[in-house]
Amino acid sequence: MSFPKNFLWGGATSAAQYEGAYLEDGKLPSTADVMPLGSKKHKREITNQINKNKFYPSHTAVDGYHHYQRDIELFHEMGFTAYRFSIAWSRIYPHGDDQNPNQAGLDFYDKIVDQCLKYNIEPIVTLQHFDTPMGLKKYGFWASRKTVDFFVKYAQTLLIHFNNKIKYWLTFNEINNMSTMPWNAGGIKNEESESVKEKAAYFQLLASAKVVRLAHEINSNNKVGMMYNGHFSYPATCSPEDNLANQDFQKEMLFYADVQARGAYPKFKLKELEREKINLPFRSNDKKILSDGKVDFISFSYYMTHTCGVRTKGVIRGLNGLETGYINRYLKKSEWGWPIDPKGLRFGLNVLYDRYQLPLIIVENGLGAVDNFSPDGMIHDNYRIEYIKQHLLQLEKAISYDGIPVMGYLTWAPIDLVSASTGEMNKRYGFIYVDVNDHGKGSFKRIKKSSFYWYQNLIKSNGDRLFEEER
Repeated sequence: MSFPKNFLWGGATSAAQYEGAYLEDGKLPSTADVMPLGSKKHKREITNQINKNKFYPSHTAVDGYHHYQRDIELFHEMGFTAYRFSIAWSRIYPHGDDQNPNQAGLDFYDKIVDQCLKYNIEPIVTLQHFDTPMGLKKYGFWASRKTVDFFVKYAQTLLIHFNNKIKYWLTFNEINNMSTMPWNAGGIKNEESESVKEKAAYFQLLASAKVVRLAHEINSNNKVGMMYNGHFSYPATCSPEDNLANQDFQKEMLFYADVQARGAYPKFKLKELEREKINLPFRSNDKKILSDGKVDFISFSYYMTHTCGVRTKGVIRGLNGLETGYINRYLKKSEWGWPIDPKGLRFGLNVLYDRYQLPLIIVENGLGAVDNFSPDGMIHDNYRIEYIKQHLLQLEKAISYDGIPVMGYLTWAPIDLVSASTGEMNKRYGFIYVDVNDHGKGSFKRIKKSSFYWYQNLIKSNGDRLFEEER
C-alpha cells in the first residue's frame, strides 16, 4: 500500500475567498464581490451594487493579497509539492473587456508564481473560480458569446505571460455549478430561464475548448484540465424508478465533463434540449472547436455524496445545494449538514475513470468546522485529521486496488478562508488558522493547527504514515 512517486501533495485556494484587496492596484469588482455574508440557515443574496450597510466577505477575505509570501512559506514548511490557486480575471482585465491588461495584476501573480517555484511547488492555476468581472454585466455575463472572446483573450494573456512557468491549468472551477449555483459559476441568476442557463453553460464549454487548443499551441508541454464539482450519487432504493432517476441526476451533472473530455454534447443532453425546445447558439465551426479542445486530465472537488430518486427534481437545490429529497441514514454529517462519506471518494474516482479514462487529480477535499483554541493555545483539530485520513485511505485503495491513475491530492483549503456557500469565516477548513471573524474583524495572524504538523509528516512519508497509523 503506497502512493505513487512524484504524487502531488498540497492544497487549494481561490482569489475571491483568499485575497481580499478587492479594489487594490486597479482591480474592479467581480460577481463574488456583490455577495454579502450569509449563514448556515440563510443563503447569500446578490446585490445589484455594493451596499454600504452590508458586509461583503470577499472584499477583505483573509488578506492573502498582503500575506501570500508568508502563506506560501508555510505551505513549503508543510512540504507542498503543488498549490492550486485562481487568478482573478478582474485583476488582469478589470472590466473584463479592457483593451490592455492591468500590469499591477500581472505583477502580483508573478510574485506568487515565483514564490511557488522558489520552493519547488508546482503551481496549478484556475482561470475562473466563481468571479466573473462585473464589467461584463452589460453583455449578460456568460449568456453572451462576446464573453467567450473576452475570456480567451484573458487566458491568452496569462498563457503567454507565464509560458514555461505554469504547466497545469484549469479553465472553470466546478463548471457543472451552472446547473446548481449559476451566479457563482457565471453571473446568471437563479430566476433566469433554463434557456439562458443552458446558453451560458454552452459558452463556457466553448470557451474552455478554445483555451485548451490555445494552450497546446503556445506550449506543447501545457496540460489543461476541466474541474468537476464532484456530485456523485446513490439511488434511494433498489427500485427501477429510483435507479433511473438517480441515473438522470448523475448524467445531468456529468454532461459538462462529457463535453470537455469527449469533445461533443452527449446524445441524451441534445434530446433533453430538444424536448424543452431550447436551441443552443451553434455556429458552423463550434463542433470542431469542441472536438479539438478536449482536456488532458480531469480535476474535481469531493466533499460528499448525494442520494437521489423519483423525488429528485433534475438537479440539487437549496442552501449549500444539498436538497435532493432524500437523506442517507448511513452517513454522519458535518456541522454544516454535509454528509461525510470517505468511501464515496473511491466510488467517485471509479465513476470518472470508467467514463473518461483520463488521469485524475483531487483538487479540493476537506472539512469545514468550527475551530476552538485549547488552554494550551493550540487548535487540536483531530476531527479534521480523521476526515482527511479516512478519505486518503480510500484514495489509496482506488490507486492500488482499482488501478486508477491519480496525479495528486490537494486539500480545501490549506489555510482558513471565506466559505463560498455561506460567506462565513467560522466555517474553517485550514491547517492554518487565520485570526479574522465572519465580519472581517481580527489581526489576520496565521496560527498553525495540530493538522498542520500531521499533514507535514504525512507528505514527508509520501502518505506511508497513514498505514503506520492504521497498524
